[in-house]
Amino acid sequence: MSINRRRLFGTSGIRGIVNQEFSTDFCGEAAKAIAASLPLHATVCLATDTRQSRELVKNAVISGLLSSGINVVDLGILPTPALALLTREIGFDTGIMITASHNPPEFNGIKLFNRDSSGYSQAQEADIEEIYLGGKFTRGQTGSLKRLYDVKQRYFSFIKGKFPASGFNNLKLVVDPGNGAASGFASDIFAQMGFNVIPLNDEPDGLFPGRGPEPNEDSLLGTVEFLKREDGDLAVCFDGDADRVVFCDREGFLGFNEPIAFISNRIIRETGKKTIATTVETGIVLDLAIADLGGKVVRGKVGDANVAYLAHEVDAALGVEQVGVYIIPGMGYYPDSIFAALFLLSQIKYAGEIRQFFQHIHKPFFRKSKISCPDELKYLVMAQLQDRAYLFGGNEINNLDGVRLEFDGSWMLIRASGTEPVIRVIAESMSESGTDELIRKGTEQVQSIMEVIR
Repeated sequence: MSINRRRLFGTSGIRGIVNQEFSTDFCGEAAKAIAASLPLHATVCLATDTRQSRELVKNAVISGLLSSGINVVDLGILPTPALALLTREIGFDTGIMITASHNPPEFNGIKLFNRDSSGYSQAQEADIEEIYLGGKFTRGQTGSLKRLYDVKQRYFSFIKGKFPASGFNNLKLVVDPGNGAASGFASDIFAQMGFNVIPLNDEPDGLFPGRGPEPNEDSLLGTVEFLKREDGDLAVCFDGDADRVVFCDREGFLGFNEPIAFISNRIIRETGKKTIATTVETGIVLDLAIADLGGKVVRGKVGDANVAYLAHEVDAALGVEQVGVYIIPGMGYYPDSIFAALFLLSQIKYAGEIRQFFQHIHKPFFRKSKISCPDELKYLVMAQLQDRAYLFGGNEINNLDGVRLEFDGSWMLIRASGTEPVIRVIAESMSESGTDELIRKGTEQVQSIMEVIR
């Protein structure tokens, strides 16, 4: 069978729209390339989120692995943190998560974890791409397929062992997994930890009817209203595969940068380590929140695997992405939103402590926007944008991942998404009007380039 092969990996695994660029043939070929990078007769575990295409994609991936002599253990529907941790704790050679994380329902993807629970490195992804693009697949005796669906308690037991039995205050929690992989999973563990749990959008549904798979200020408006009606203290909200977590209180969405800053401050106090690893997308609230502790922020490329490797390299107390990703070295170099949420809850007596923490910090205005751009154009757009970056008049231009421009008291990032066909514009300044103006300028520049090259 001849397949027009495209490059595989983006910022966070392989993703695409199912039955378009992300076809079953494509998934099978990608699985064969993954298999060829593994030892013969290796055993891998595999799990999915709740997307309607999960069985279609899973079967294609399993078929490609089995035909290459790889043994597969199907773990069913699991959050990404559980799949990553169980890969290590049960002793699999590799963990494969079928998910498109926060992307819309029509997307799906493939994400890979090493036997130590860390995500695949860029070098490992490059090796798989070389195999895939060259069609250098291996064939062996057909591998075996087993199903092991009752593994939730193994993850629970490991997580529970990290917290003292009386380590939490009796908060009333709304747990909102958005009909994703944490449905019926996160609410269970929070209840086992002694919280008064009120589930919302807690039924697995791959169309994500409750609020969509991406938790943000707009999509969580209904969650905040539910929290108020139920007289809850805090809402803990996950994305489609639960590798992200964000929070709301009765006043509304607690923001992206604020929770990572709060948790970073508390983890520095607990561990004594002073460095936090993050990305070029993260705002300066993080820097401000750890300044009085002598903390240092190191920014690198976007993507949880990139943050994990950066956190390891600089011996960080924590790795974070402002979208709600937490890499906790004491757990492993993988994103664990459930553990991060429990850690936050272990640090507060009442929900208002989070907002109170920021009362003495002069917070800047942070805003994100995105412009639709086909995958085949967005990197050409970014190349031309780099040539034009001087037109913005910034004090400093950082091309590590996209174009980040530093101004007096503000900054702007323009970056092609590695997970969906968009270009993102992110800005932060000490005034709302200043942030809006940066977003406007960045958006106009991207749109003008797109008009020329289309």
